[in-house]
Amino acid sequence: MNVLETTKAPGAIGPYSQGFEVNGMVYTSGQIPVNPENGQVPEGIAAQAEQSCKNVGAILEAAGIGFEHVFKTTCFLADMADFAAFNEVYATYFTSKPARSCVAVKSLPKGVLCEIEAIAVKNA
Repeated sequence: MNVLETTKAPGAIGPYSQGFEVNGMVYTSGQIPVNPENGQVPEGIAAQAEQSCKNVGAILEAAGIGFEHVFKTTCFLADMADFAAFNEVYATYFTSKPARSCVAVKSLPKGVLCEIEAIAVKNA
């Protein structure tokens, strides 16, 4: 097992890793929209979706792969009314259209509006 760690995504805010590579599979922890350069969270669902996608991408990059290797995502929204706006941004990153679950949750860390986790395969 290889721990994935990068300064291009926010550091863990608890006892977990940004991601793991295990037998050619890459698992990212849920990525909230914290800008790793300044620790700030952008305003609005579109900007937050964009930052969450960038954070997932940074972890994939640390594993030596890109979004095209992702085959499953799980997305969490604080409000399902944000679904369409979230999808608009998500679709620009996950162009291979991986399998996905998207659920509304009561709340997310730091009061953010979305979170994305991904599973990818290196030999795609």
